[in-house]
Amino acid sequence: MNVDLHCHSTASDGALAPSILVARAHEHGVQTLSLTDHDTLEGLPEARQACLERGMHWVSGVELSCTWGGATIHILGYDFPLDAPPLLKAIEALHQGRWLRAEEIDRRLAAKGMPATLEGARAVQQELGDSGNAPARPHFAEYLVRAGHVKDRGEAFRKWLGAGKLGDVKLHWPTLEDTVATLRQSHAWVSLAHPMHYDLTRSKRRRLIADYIQAGGQALEVVNGMMPAEQVGTMSILTREFGLLASAGSDFHGPGTWGEIGAYRPLPEDLPPLWRRFKHEQPMAL
Repeated sequence: MNVDLHCHSTASDGALAPSILVARAHEHGVQTLSLTDHDTLEGLPEARQACLERGMHWVSGVELSCTWGGATIHILGYDFPLDAPPLLKAIEALHQGRWLRAEEIDRRLAAKGMPATLEGARAVQQELGDSGNAPARPHFAEYLVRAGHVKDRGEAFRKWLGAGKLGDVKLHWPTLEDTVATLRQSHAWVSLAHPMHYDLTRSKRRRLIADYIQAGGQALEVVNGMMPAEQVGTMSILTREFGLLASAGSDFHGPGTWGEIGAYRPLPEDLPPLWRRFKHEQPMAL
């Protein structure tokens, strides 16, 4: 695919630095790229520069954490100015919230006989590239593997870090309504990330989408990496029914993980692509 609107770098929980990620995207034929790190804009200037130098279209992006119905939900924002005051204020609060979350995960795991996990997760994070952001659950998972508490990352999430488990801390996220409002006030285009990934019944997923639209949401992420084809079909039906724009991306985190940069199932041709609404920044002359 020549458009990828969902990927992560070492600024959050990805394995590649922003410029290295952009180079990989370019090698895989991506022409329009949005780096959407979790709750941070830290990697965007570096990604922007790398995109422009390669003649790629760069789109500002972010994936914000929020809560809805007791669940953690992710909202994608695109094509906003990097100095938008509402977004910068929200990012600062999320930055602090992520550190509080990391400390709480550390306390909970220590109570189960796994001490110093925050220190260990931070070391894993710094091996990938120093960041001022708190280590995320994948960093904790890698440390639990290294410390011998679990056999692999999958077990770490199944037993300790996945949805509903001890390490699934969501005490510090804003509401879905506040998050969508922040993005709209920041002149961003808004997309609901991977609606099929949440552990929701069909009726509850519809309520989520309805509440998201009521809050000001504009698009659904119809395709997320190589998700099952039947899920793409379900998301396509919902996108048509609710009259929303469609977004798509690989959700790339690193080589050998969820999927490759620029690789995802085709977006149905009758759906209106979100990226056609963007004000693409043009590449610089070299």
